[in-house]
Amino acid sequence: MSRRRRAVKREHIPDPRFGSTLVSHLINAVMIDGKRSSSQKIVYGAIERVSEKLGKGDPVELLLGAMENIRPKLEVKSRRVGGTTYQVPMEISFERQQSVAFRWLRESARGRKGPMREALAQEIIDAYNNTGSLVKKKEDMHRMAQSNRAFAHLRW
Repeated sequence: MSRRRRAVKREHIPDPRFGSTLVSHLINAVMIDGKRSSSQKIVYGAIERVSEKLGKGDPVELLLGAMENIRPKLEVKSRRVGGTTYQVPMEISFERQQSVAFRWLRESARGRKGPMREALAQEIIDAYNNTGSLVKKKEDMHRMAQSNRAFAHLRW
């Protein structure tokens, strides 16, 4: 890691169909081996399936609602102080919240049986309805941070 200067954050280019950077970020998260067109087919198919099943308005708004429900606000980081390792709770930046949520969404969908399009759609629906493994994972992370808040003074 270079100590000269901070890396410049690059903006995501909006996706061609919805014009949303959120969908573009999801496409990048799902992509394997640089195959963007395959990733786009999977994500667009999943988004169409979600809007069919939920029958509500804008598909990007549905994805945004699902992301709100699975985005973690706190996490614990290990800090070594005097030979002992403490789990110190810390707030997460918005970019990290987003990337962690997309990573969880991708891994959870890959763990399901069936086509990736269907699995991703089902995970998004579960997240939108505030049920499923991703919401539980977020709550577990928050519970861990709450139980270790006595070590919050070790944050630096």
